[in-house]
Amino acid sequence: MTGLDFPDISPILFSIGSFSIRWYSVAYLVGIIAAWALAARNIKKYDSGLTRPQIEDAVFYATIGVILGGRLGYVLFYGGDTFLTNPLQVFAIWQGGMSFHGGAVGAVAGLYYTSLKTKTRFLQWTDLTALYAPIGIFFGRIANFINDELWGRPTDVAWAVKFPSGGFIPRHPSQLYQAFFEGLVIFLVLNWLWRYETVRKNCGVVSSLFVLMYAVFRIILENYRQPDAQLGFFFGFLTMGQLLSIPLVFLGAWVLFKKLKPLK
Repeated sequence: MTGLDFPDISPILFSIGSFSIRWYSVAYLVGIIAAWALAARNIKKYDSGLTRPQIEDAVFYATIGVILGGRLGYVLFYGGDTFLTNPLQVFAIWQGGMSFHGGAVGAVAGLYYTSLKTKTRFLQWTDLTALYAPIGIFFGRIANFINDELWGRPTDVAWAVKFPSGGFIPRHPSQLYQAFFEGLVIFLVLNWLWRYETVRKNCGVVSSLFVLMYAVFRIILENYRQPDAQLGFFFGFLTMGQLLSIPLVFLGAWVLFKKLKPLK
C-alpha cells in the first residue's frame, strides 16, 4: 500500500493532571493574538483613524462571535444527531468541531456591534479582519491535520497520507491543501493589495475579495476532502461545505462589483 505514514504527533500539546491543552485550541489562540497585533500595527502604519481600544473591542466581540457562531454552525450543519443525545458537547470546543461559515457569521455580528458601539464604519472593520482572518484559518487547518480529522478522499498521489482514523488508506491531506490556499494564499494576496491606497480607501473591496476567494477555494478543495460521514453528498455530488459556499461566491462577487463600479 502506497502513501506516507501519518506523523506521530499527539493532538494534546501538554497536560497538567487532568487538564490538557490541545493544538486545536492553540491554533485559535495564535490566530487571534496574531490578528490583534497585526491589526494594531496596521492602524498605526496607515493612520486609519481607529484606536487601540477600538481594536481591543473588535477582537473581543469578534472572538466571542467566532466561538459561538462556529460551534453552533457545526451543530446545525455538521453535528447530526450527536448533539441531541449529548447536548453538553456543544461547549466542548477544545475537542474540535467548528464551522467556518458559522464562525464567519458570528464574527460579522461581533464586528457590526463594534461599529455601532464605537461609531465607526462597519466595512472598515470587515476589511481589517479579512486581512488577518487567514492566519487563524491556516493554523486551524494545520490543527485539523494534527488531530487526524477532516482528511481527504482516497488517492494514489505520491504525497497521500495514511490517516489512522481514515483506516490507514492513502488519502489526500486536504487539511494542508486548505491551509495553503484558504490561509496562506488569501493572506498574501489581500495584504499585497492593501499596500495600495485606492484599495484601503474603498472599504469593502478587501472584505468581498476575502469572501469570494475563500468560497471559490473551498468549493474546489471540497472535491479532495472526504464528506462528513453523517451527511454524505447532497444531490449526489455536493458536500455541505460546497452548499454553504455557493451563496458566498455570489455575495462576494456582488459586493466587489458594487465597490469597483465607481472606479470605472
